[in-house]
Amino acid sequence: MPSSRSSRRGPSDSAGHKSGIALPSPDVRRARRSVGAVFTVHGAVTGCFATRIPWIQEHLGLSTGQLGLALAFPAIGAAVAMPMAGRIVHRWGARAALRTLLVLWCLALALPALAPHPIALCAALAIFGATAGMADVVMNAQGVEVEERYGRSIMSGLHGLWSVGALIGSAVGVAVVHLGVDARIHLPAASLALAVLARFAVRGVLDVRAKPGETAPPRFTLPPRSALLIGAIGMCAVFGEGAGMDWSGVYLREVTGSSETVAAAGYTGFACTMAIARLLGDSVVRRMGVVRTVRAGGLLATAGGALVVVAPVPAVGVAGFALLGVGIAVVVPLTFAAAGRSGAQPARAIAGVATITYTTGLVAPAVIGMLGEVSSLRLSFALVTGAAVVLFLCAGVLAPGRQGPAGGTSVTGGAGAAGGAGVVPASGPDPGGAAASVGGGHAAHGLGEHGR
Repeated sequence: MPSSRSSRRGPSDSAGHKSGIALPSPDVRRARRSVGAVFTVHGAVTGCFATRIPWIQEHLGLSTGQLGLALAFPAIGAAVAMPMAGRIVHRWGARAALRTLLVLWCLALALPALAPHPIALCAALAIFGATAGMADVVMNAQGVEVEERYGRSIMSGLHGLWSVGALIGSAVGVAVVHLGVDARIHLPAASLALAVLARFAVRGVLDVRAKPGETAPPRFTLPPRSALLIGAIGMCAVFGEGAGMDWSGVYLREVTGSSETVAAAGYTGFACTMAIARLLGDSVVRRMGVVRTVRAGGLLATAGGALVVVAPVPAVGVAGFALLGVGIAVVVPLTFAAAGRSGAQPARAIAGVATITYTTGLVAPAVIGMLGEVSSLRLSFALVTGAAVVLFLCAGVLAPGRQGPAGGTSVTGGAGAAGGAGVVPASGPDPGGAAASVGGGHAAHGLGEHGR
């Protein structure tokens, strides 16, 4: 998996200089486009699945509680499988691992629609989540590697492309539903089409491989200590994201007395501001740096959460959810990037952060609901606001210099490594600054936010 110290901008990474600034090589630019396509395909799978959840519930005759239990299985499958991703990459190399896992994730899209009964649905969703989670880990690690070679923050934009893919997948799904196409036709057809796109998308990614003689990571391992603090920051952001995604409409209806249309607008505002902020986030990180970006996001999220808590009318609540979305949008991408810089096994750290955020994505909506049941939804979102305050106070954990050095890796580029070297030497000390630092990395992709 990628090394946080290997291949920062240097002679072997630059195709030329303009005004003294090293330009990334053609292979690195190609890898950036390729990994962007990977994120888009991953998001499209989630968008397709989300549109058929009502069909699955009706087809199997599931109650709300039964559906909720079934929808916990993707996150469970992901949490169990993600720690194994590092071992797969060590054995196969990053490109082959990503190609296999992304194609399997696309093909798994067909399984829920074909499940004949609830138990089979739970098994199908566990497989769906396991392949999603492992692909998520590997593609985020690839994004961190490309970002370091590119020499500037790109991870927030990659996660923005994930959101774009989810919107495209859901838009196509809505159209298919409107035409009355059975999910047993729609999802298998979509899975095959996306699997083909996935194979093409992966072709240009960097083939990161372990150094000769490097010890393989364990088949299953708990998150390393270096990932715990970073994961805690991601946990705060995902808690707000899960709450906003799953409870914004209910909150606006029950607490502020909004219409169904306005309640839907609250969710839409939250989701759209998150997507836009992610697409623009890299330029903000380059200008402000990682820590100041997270602190500013924490302030915006705190203000948004406070507006939600005190909202006397629906319009104030909608504005609060929109601000909350902007504030937390880039935090999870930045935690993945920070994990990629930490320790001697960045793949393991990324898997650890992903496990923490996926688990939080599963737990957050339930915590909001339980607090709302025993007290009120206003109190629930006061807790969300408190999590946003933690983002502001603890942003320094993500500073580029705080993560320890990582061991080097050898890399074979897409059409030949930069300069044809194939092996990229570890560079010197982290140059620091937003332009040279890693900055970005999704909220638990696809299963909570995203089913997420």
